[in-house]
Amino acid sequence: MKHYENAISKFHRSLELNPIPLLSWDFSLTNFGNYCKYQNDIDTLDAIAKNNSWALQPEFKKELQEKEQIIVVTDATLKIVHATKNIFDMNGYTLNEIVGKRPKMFQGKDTDKNTIAAISEAVKNQLPFEARVLNYRKNGSEYWCDIKAQPLFDQNGKMVNFIAYEREVA
Repeated sequence: MKHYENAISKFHRSLELNPIPLLSWDFSLTNFGNYCKYQNDIDTLDAIAKNNSWALQPEFKKELQEKEQIIVVTDATLKIVHATKNIFDMNGYTLNEIVGKRPKMFQGKDTDKNTIAAISEAVKNQLPFEARVLNYRKNGSEYWCDIKAQPLFDQNGKMVNFIAYEREVA
């Protein structure tokens, strides 16, 4: 029970809301499930941001909790350093299976080469990009993935990470 109370207390402190009287517990706990579901990922992303001294703080909490986007963070060499656990729902890979690998591991024979070339050019030039890519799940089946990505710079202007917000498109 103490763990629950600590979690709910942390959740309410993280909200930027004006308190109102409680009318029903049903309404009070509406967003608590998403908060608990993604809190470990948010804590990890916060730690990565702090360790790399990101100059700008992306709105990954909103993207994850409200839009349920998959978030993938790479280092400057494009090796994956973190992906939110909901990536498993999209492609069947766990975090342990992808850390240290490059996002191209999700591409396959029918992935459009022009799209990949455009993404590579944007990454090389440290520019944000948006793309729809045909990727492959762990089991080999195809899925379309919308990607919105941006470079992240430290306080000295050096690119230290790339962050991508991804979602499967039906």
